[in-house]
Amino acid sequence: MRSINRVVLLGHIAADPDLRQTKNGHSLAIFPVATNRFCKDANGEKSEVADFHRVVAWNKLAEISSKHLAKGMAVYIEGKVINRSYDDKNGVRHYRTEISADDLNILTWKKSNGKPQVDIENLSKNAEAEELEEDMAVA
Repeated sequence: MRSINRVVLLGHIAADPDLRQTKNGHSLAIFPVATNRFCKDANGEKSEVADFHRVVAWNKLAEISSKHLAKGMAVYIEGKVINRSYDDKNGVRHYRTEISADDLNILTWKKSNGKPQVDIENLSKNAEAEELEEDMAVA
């Protein structure tokens, strides 16, 4: 059983993405994103609580995630909340909630010697060139 809802996440990558390939050759990257919220404890004192969300990115977004994301980076993600269940080989039912990412914005870049590891200007030029190539291939 599956249900789908839209969601926006603003948080930090909690572990480096794990890039995998499906049997059909599609790329997927799985990574946790931590978000913070405030709540009151039994004494009425405010405290901050971290929630962890399993994010799945597919195809080109998976490759970009694997190449450019690292633990600790701040991200903005839009996607769908997918609740699903499955039975393991022992017949035990498991439930999983995950975010299927549709859009990803990197808010902080990992640094090496004080300089970003990614040339943002060239990254956007390369993305534009790839989009143009895809558009031409479809036409």
